[in-house]
Amino acid sequence: MRKSLALCAFSLIELLIVIAIIALLASMLLPALRAARGEGVRISCQNNLRQLAVGTQMYEADNDGRLPDNNPGSTNDWVRGNLVLAGQATNQVLLQQGKLFPYANHVSTYHCPADRSQTNGVMRVRSYSMNGWVGSRYMNTYARPTQFRTFIRDSELAAVGPANIWLILDEHELSINDAWFQVTMDDSRPFGSFPATRHELAYNLSFADGHIELYRLRDPNTLRLASGELQVSPQNLDWVRLKKVTTVQ
Repeated sequence: MRKSLALCAFSLIELLIVIAIIALLASMLLPALRAARGEGVRISCQNNLRQLAVGTQMYEADNDGRLPDNNPGSTNDWVRGNLVLAGQATNQVLLQQGKLFPYANHVSTYHCPADRSQTNGVMRVRSYSMNGWVGSRYMNTYARPTQFRTFIRDSELAAVGPANIWLILDEHELSINDAWFQVTMDDSRPFGSFPATRHELAYNLSFADGHIELYRLRDPNTLRLASGELQVSPQNLDWVRLKKVTTVQ
């Protein structure tokens, strides 16, 4: 019996070879698993934005074609809460008081699953902001008069093509405050509000017709800005791309 057990045992060299093979297989599989997990998170974020876009369309149908309010600093907007303020950043009640909540009524819908930002050790409740040219006329007079359009009714979006104007996007955790996303079409402040980078240097946008797109950040200067740089050129490729789908003249 002892002889049989000895014949069946692994030698130290054989055991090390088995361990090395397992480690090699794990190193080959982990990137694929990480990629699959990243794809799942992106899809979940896109589903959130799709629900918010559909909720916006339902709100319009119930309010004579008017879009939910979207003013900087307002307390009566599509969603409430300023994430810079500790008492509001983690407050789910403020989400529920927003005008859009009856039409998109799960608090998880307002939070990107890849967003790990916290306030006082508690996860923030919101990751998304609305196009500052949609939902109010604020940008008509902001900074200086411009010839670009604001949209407060679905008919105004229909006139330029709702598939051409983004509605809600995934905002960077270092930029997000209120639910109003600033895009200065006169280039007075490129990326004053900054899109998320958490989807492998990409962010999701919902458009006014309900479709979703993933925009990858490709300009090296954009990534420097995300790392703490305070200025970016108006010719920045990612900035120009975002402006093209923000509003029209």
